[in-house]
Formats: sequence, structure tokens, C-alpha cells
Amino acid sequence: MMSLELLITSGIDNLAALPMMQAAAVEVTGSEPAEIAAHSDFSFLALILAAGPVVKVVMLVLVIMSIWSWMVTFDKWTGMGAARKKGRQFEEAFWSGQPLDEMDDRVGDKPSDALARVYSAGSREWREARRLRTLTDTVATSLLQRARSQMNVAVNREAARLEKGLSTLAIISSSAPFIGLFGTVWGIMTAFRDIGMAGETNLAVVAPGMAEALFATALGLLAAIPAMMFYNKFSGEVNKFVEHMDTFAEEFTVRISRRLAERLDE
Repeated sequence: MMSLELLITSGIDNLAALPMMQAAAVEVTGSEPAEIAAHSDFSFLALILAAGPVVKVVMLVLVIMSIWSWMVTFDKWTGMGAARKKGRQFEEAFWSGQPLDEMDDRVGDKPSDALARVYSAGSREWREARRLRTLTDTVATSLLQRARSQMNVAVNREAARLEKGLSTLAIISSSAPFIGLFGTVWGIMTAFRDIGMAGETNLAVVAPGMAEALFATALGLLAAIPAMMFYNKFSGEVNKFVEHMDTFAEEFTVRISRRLAERLDE
């Protein structure tokens, strides 16, 4: 009976001590999660503010590159749209049967769109042909060649104008990932240095530095991917529009040759 009473008494004492043991266990094992939670603010602003000076400079450069690429993208989007719209309007007038004299009056001395400038380059030679009292085969051939050459120059000039800004998108799309990678490597080096200084390798020490480092790579990709997509898009549109201007120049050359042939038959 004595041993039974002793066993019951010790069991009651152990049950009474159980809450205190559980609290102590929570206090010991919960210290690291609490420390990790205190350092687990991984918002964009927190990652930027917590980064080292070198990584901050890298992030700033990448943010500027991203903003710059979107500005170029907006400019090219509106510019290409306007060029296509004005080109369609000009071609409708050109193929409506208007005489070249009326087209010259419509275009004026300072044409406002790409196709009109190509037309104006060729029509100068046609206007010179109209001023000649007599026209020979040699002169007509020379005028036609000069008109085609002038239009080729105009097409090349318009192509250069349309391609403006594409090199910026190409540079950003190719360099931004490597700039972000540099920030990541530097951030990882800093994280390992912090581990060595702290003398411990728990997650609370490692996670913030790694997050800052990987955030630099994310910013690099965020700048590069849209730049590459829009570079490919606008490059294709520019090439297509340049081919369209070349075709128009050929068609206009044929139309000028017909008018010159009519002058020769007079």
C-alpha cells in the first residue's frame, strides 16, 4: 500500500509539473522561429533598404534601366502605330487616281510621314522633268535613275528613324540579367561574410542576405524580359514597314516611268 501511495503521489507531482515543462520547451525551441520571424520581412521596400551599398546601387541601376525600357517601348508603340496609320492614308490617296501634280500639292514641301517623304524624294525628279521643254530618252532614263536613287536614300533614312531606340532595348535585354547576377553574387558573398562573423549558420542569419541577393537577379530579369520581347516585336514591325516602303518606291518608279514615256510620245 505504501508503494502504491508513493507511485500515485509521484504521478500527481509529474502531472502538475507538465505545464511548466511544456512552457520551458516552447521557450527553448521557439527562440529561433521567433528570431527568423523578426527578420522575415521580404517586401520589395524592405529588401532594398536592408541591402548593402553595392547591391543597392545595382538595384537602382536595374530600376532605371527598367523605366527607360518602358519609356522607349511606349515611344516606339505610338510611333509605329502613327507611321502605319499615316502610311495607309497616304496610299489611299496615292492610288485613288489623283494626278501627280495634285499629290505634290497634298504632300507639300515638308511631308509629315514616312511614305510621303519617300514620295517627295522621287517626285522632285518628276517635277524637274515637267519643267523641261524637250525630253530625250537619255534624259528620261537619267531622271528615272535619280528618282529611284533618291527614294532609296529616303527609305534608308526612314529606316534609321524607325529603328531609333531599338538599340536601347537590345542593350537592356542583354545586360540587365548580368548586372542582376553581379548583385546576386555580391549579396551571397556578403551573406557568407555575415555567417562567418556571427559564428552560426541558422536560418535567421542566412535568409535575409540570400533574399537580398536573389532579389537583384529578379530585378534584372524584370528589366530584361520585357525589353527583349518588345525589341523582337518592334524589329519585326520595322523590317516589315521598310519592305513596304521599298515596294512603294518601286511602284512609284513605275508610275514615273509611264509619265515620262507619255512625255516622250508627245
